[in-house]
Amino acid sequence: MRVVIPVFEGLTVLDAIGPYEVLRMLPGAEVVFAADAAGPVRAHSGTPVLLPDALLADVDACDVLVVPGGPGARSRTRDAALSATLRRLSSGAEWTTSVCTGALLLGAAGLLTGLRATTHWSAVDQLEAYGATYTPERVVFQGRTVTAAGVSAGIDMALALVGRIAGRTRAEAIQLAIEYDPQPPFDAGSPAKAPQAAKDLLA
Repeated sequence: MRVVIPVFEGLTVLDAIGPYEVLRMLPGAEVVFAADAAGPVRAHSGTPVLLPDALLADVDACDVLVVPGGPGARSRTRDAALSATLRRLSSGAEWTTSVCTGALLLGAAGLLTGLRATTHWSAVDQLEAYGATYTPERVVFQGRTVTAAGVSAGIDMALALVGRIAGRTRAEAIQLAIEYDPQPPFDAGSPAKAPQAAKDLLA
């Protein structure tokens, strides 16, 4: 079970690490972080870095493709080489997934045309420009394509995916292992719930 996570400058770290922490516990899992070039990849926040295991050009296939988002994802939507790579890997994958604005990269590659999908709330118009129909659900399954909403939804997506691949009990065991028991102190995690003052700070 090879899981490939493309990483790039300006990604949001949790988009990649959240699913990684879940999917690495699949039986027989091999998780590969792959980048355009060797060397550390810096996140959009500046300090954290990831060290890729492989070059994207050298990755011949995968069972699960997980495309993270972040400001760097938005800037790579016009990258024809990356789009071609995502199409190539997706064509042989059992599951093609995205987290947050990683959906824009799938969309730019033509992989969401005609599908229902989700992404970060700030990227809805861009998502639909690629021919997808936005839905505000946290995780959306469309055949073998799975999209997750913003950042933390990647953990939910990965657990749901484990349930499909290895069964509910395995997914529950992984959820327990990482003690994923969300109890947020505030109920402001979506535009539908957040107070206007919080929205104004992000405007």
